[in-house]
Amino acid sequence: MLNKNDVVTVEITDIGVGGEGIGRVDGYTLFIKDAIIGDVVEAKVMKAKKNYGYARMMEIIHPSADRVEPKCAFARKCGGCQIQEMSYERQLAFKEQKIRGNLERIGGFDRGKIDAVMEPVEGMDEPFRYRNKAQFPFGTDKEGNPVTGFYAGRTHDIIANTECILGVEQNREILEIILQYMKENCVAAYDEKSGKGLIRHVLIRYGFTTKEIMVCLVINGTKLPKADRLIKKLTQLEGMTSITLSPNTRRDNVIMGNSYEVLWGQGFITDYIGNVKYQISPLSFYQVNPVQTEKLYGLALEYADLKGTETVWDLYCGIGTISLFLAQKAKQVYGVEIVPQAIEDAKNNAKINEINNAAFYVGKAEEVLPDYYEEYAKTHGGEKARADVIVVDPPRKGCDETLLETIVKMEPEKVVYVSCDSATLARDLKYLCENGYEIRKVRGVDQFPETVHVETVVLLSHKKPDGHINVKVEFGDGEGKVPLDNIAKRAETYKPKERVTYKMIKEYIEAKYGFKVHTAYIAEVKRDLGLPMYDAPNAVEELKQPRKHPTPEKVEAIKDALKHFEVI
Repeated sequence: MLNKNDVVTVEITDIGVGGEGIGRVDGYTLFIKDAIIGDVVEAKVMKAKKNYGYARMMEIIHPSADRVEPKCAFARKCGGCQIQEMSYERQLAFKEQKIRGNLERIGGFDRGKIDAVMEPVEGMDEPFRYRNKAQFPFGTDKEGNPVTGFYAGRTHDIIANTECILGVEQNREILEIILQYMKENCVAAYDEKSGKGLIRHVLIRYGFTTKEIMVCLVINGTKLPKADRLIKKLTQLEGMTSITLSPNTRRDNVIMGNSYEVLWGQGFITDYIGNVKYQISPLSFYQVNPVQTEKLYGLALEYADLKGTETVWDLYCGIGTISLFLAQKAKQVYGVEIVPQAIEDAKNNAKINEINNAAFYVGKAEEVLPDYYEEYAKTHGGEKARADVIVVDPPRKGCDETLLETIVKMEPEKVVYVSCDSATLARDLKYLCENGYEIRKVRGVDQFPETVHVETVVLLSHKKPDGHINVKVEFGDGEGKVPLDNIAKRAETYKPKERVTYKMIKEYIEAKYGFKVHTAYIAEVKRDLGLPMYDAPNAVEELKQPRKHPTPEKVEAIKDALKHFEVI
């Protein structure tokens, strides 16, 4: 075990979930920010746990053959681009290995099986300037001047920078106009600690095909003083289409307010993915990389292999982006999304594209599909509801097990799983493949170059029995019969485990470690691990203060408790 302030030489062999380089010294694992795979570095241990620690890179002794000069001067300080110092070819190889590793470790799939179904990651020709959306926080520097940029890694300290090379070039001019307006009209930036100040964030959206621009100012109030002066400047920019205001007076980390007001122009911009047109409002979920999104949805459509006769369910459909792609080839598509505004957008997008074979429903996918399945059986004399293809594109936590159970019951010929987190993807694939499905194809799509994130598309097909064997079994005592007590013992083995409560976890930690942990900390760790979550009946919609996060020590204690109770 190493100790704090130890200085060691270490070779970096992997990248962590936050972009940290991972190396080992005599079996002891170190996480080292700014180091990439292949580097040999000198590092100083800053925090030492029993089996792992965090270190600061002091010097690169031997740079990796894949190390490149970052294009952004703020690459190390900013928390946005974790691996900009790694060549793009190596980034793609890392992301492919990340998917493979999770399928093997978490999913339990054989390496040979993974090799047989894995296709190369779909990369970009130009991995910069790809984002059609950016949200910039505003604050104040030491001299009292308004600043904007991005947060430094793991903090809310703003790195002042109006030139992000992942965003479109128009962002810089828009941000400088807003900063100048704030200075000239004494409009203060929001301060998280005091809750005072007005401008919190600015959301900028850009239509890559239409060249339309949206600017939405998120403010700690309801009115923008002397707004006409700002509007006059912004509307001089080519492509400006929508200027809106979103009030947000909550004391939490949620960026957007619940609504928006049009200050100038219209409340949306339009853009295309392939030949499908979408209207995008400030509150719409829309993929941030249009070039790769077309590849992603094209891949989902290719995997679905629709012939025009299929019924398709698109779960977690957002504003209908995948649904409308699928509707061009399917007989009927049903989309489900929990956000009402997104469903309104989806219905409108279907209308403007004259697509009549797509219907959309508001609700949780893990509630809507099971409810539909049960209701169908009641109204059709016990007949099972079926679907030809089910597409899921869940949030980072993956699919709820109730939803996976219903998918298995409906027995679609194909399941197309689109995932933004290959860890929870692997967990869900394990369940599906243990219940009648097998993986046919897996492919990563690099939606987020220069970061550790990668989208994955998986095709699963339903396994059909090769034939049937009739087996006659007699129960009771005697030769050739199955004793009933054996059945009882086996049933006891498969009895469901007692549900582990937060109270049990808290009591275990206090008894073993001598400190208490908040229920919210346990929930955060479970969420990060992709474990199923349950709605709390007494949950509040708004927090009076931004929620604190558990210390690494408490995170490890919570993980230990989850292992003790066999949750993980």
